[in-house]
Amino acid sequence: MSYPKLDIDCFKIHHNAQLIIEQLALKNVSVTPVTKSCLGHPIIARVLIDAGASMLADSRVENIQRMVQGGITVPKMLIRTPMLSQIADVVAYCDITLNTEFQVIQQLSRVAKQLNIKHGVIIMVELGDLREGIMPNDVIGFIRKVILLPNIIIKGIGANFSCRYGVAPDDKNMQLLSDLADGIEATFGITLDIISAGNSSSINWVLDHQGGTRVNNLRVGEAIFLGCVPVEQNQIVGLYTDAITLTAEVIEAKIKPSLPWGHRGANAFGEKENLHDRGIVSQAILALGRQDVCITGLHPPDDMNIVSSSSDHLILETSKTSLIVGKNVQFGLDYSAVLSAMSSSSVHKAFHHDYKINGSRGTIALGSASQDIGPLAQH
Repeated sequence: MSYPKLDIDCFKIHHNAQLIIEQLALKNVSVTPVTKSCLGHPIIARVLIDAGASMLADSRVENIQRMVQGGITVPKMLIRTPMLSQIADVVAYCDITLNTEFQVIQQLSRVAKQLNIKHGVIIMVELGDLREGIMPNDVIGFIRKVILLPNIIIKGIGANFSCRYGVAPDDKNMQLLSDLADGIEATFGITLDIISAGNSSSINWVLDHQGGTRVNNLRVGEAIFLGCVPVEQNQIVGLYTDAITLTAEVIEAKIKPSLPWGHRGANAFGEKENLHDRGIVSQAILALGRQDVCITGLHPPDDMNIVSSSSDHLILETSKTSLIVGKNVQFGLDYSAVLSAMSSSSVHKAFHHDYKINGSRGTIALGSASQDIGPLAQH
């Protein structure tokens, strides 16, 4: 096997997706799994569909095209505002798109009319995180124009949380989204099928919220693949946090000083670190670098510390484990590391397909926690 290598455990991904879908269904909220972290890989798409997904979402048209060409037939949602330069492909490959610009929807309408098909749109509303979205006071006027466009179906409204400034969903902003849905339906005499209230960061709000709400959909990626909530970075009880791991190989192991000598300038990335003399250390270099993965998203074993990195080298210091040339080190990953490693052609991907669940899984309630998963879901 070549390294560095991502191990992708389809059993654990299947388990996480199925449990999230089942638990949110009890709250009348559907889950649209987001496949961007695995670049729309058809293997993962099939695992998610087998786990209960009836629609998949991605931020890149190319990933959705990959799924279509891989035989994935469920509806697909583009969750980044379409680029005008890709409108033809967007209409050809995507059933629903998230939108904030009238000019873009006009072009979606034009191409959909040419192809004699209907294209669904979800109008995104700005609720505080200041990424994409129309200001709430402008939504009615915006829809008044969109509703006149041919071959466009307004499927619903949505919002995004936590991605830019970490603004979390709460009763206030979710109530505003619900009120907007009611107002749109009353004003235009239409029914909104989808009220999509964010991503993995909204899971705990949905599970904890008591009382009525119009929210009926979440777009979920991180919780499925990493088992945690983005805002708090806490594990969700019952989910695996190690469905995806990264392994790299040691190419040098030496005892060296911890403090460099000679005149120091900035490193290759324009950085100049403040260093302290820690004496002689046990140092290992791994064949893994910034060109392969977002280094800050790596979680090394407990007795190892990442002390530095360059384009192609990762430097570890070890306190207990003896690392020798040729030995492998396995890392946990956060979402930034998964995205970057999946996107790197230098990182090999190994899909472990044995994900079928035999016998009874029992019932696990989702919630925020930091403990490891228990034996109930082990295979």
